[in-house]
Formats: sequence, C-alpha cells, structure tokens
Amino acid sequence: MSGGEAPPPRRAGFWATLRAVLWSFVGIRKRRAWHEDAAQLDPRAVVVAGVLVGLAFVLGLVAIVQWVLARAGAA
Repeated sequence: MSGGEAPPPRRAGFWATLRAVLWSFVGIRKRRAWHEDAAQLDPRAVVVAGVLVGLAFVLGLVAIVQWVLARAGAA
C-alpha cells in the first residue's frame, strides 16, 4: 500500500442539502442520517438553504393570510 493521502470526503449536492434542510424544518430525522449529513454537507450551503427555505415559508404564510383576508372582505 502506498503512503498516499485519503481522498477528500464527498460533498453533498444541492438536492441533498435542500432535503436535509427541509427535514430539519419538519423535525423528523434519524440519528444515522443526521450523522451522514454532518459529514457530507457544507455548512455554508446549509445556512444559505435554511435562510431561503425560511424566507419562502414566511412569504407563503403572508400570501395565505392575505388571501384569507381578501376572501373574508369579499363575503
């Protein structure tokens, strides 16, 4: 065996990062999957995805509230 370096750990892609963030928002994740994510996910990508998903969630809630209020005013 050669004294070469071990290959760098494989980094997760966009969809894997997004899936992990969405599972975190729901709060359902197995411990084994959490450890795999911790080894593969780029922390910066997780933060960016979390902010974007959080922003989309808030904007979705605002849109639903505006729609409900518009329908209540029309009745």
